[in-house]
Amino acid sequence: MPASNVDGAKQFYQALGWRLDADFGADAQFRVVQLTPPGSRCSIIFGTGITSARPAPYKACT
Repeated sequence: MPASNVDGAKQFYQALGWRLDADFGADAQFRVVQLTPPGSRCSIIFGTGITSARPAPYKACT
């Protein structure tokens, strides 16, 4: 899924204890991050330049 703030999303999921599986990019227009919840065989993939869909807005929880 597209993300408007990839680093913020990555930090959010890592704070929940999700395992970082991959974080790579080819240039400033393309980045992919994959994280997996503890004990799960499923993961989530998000980033920039991976789909033409608009990214969801990012709002930090305080």
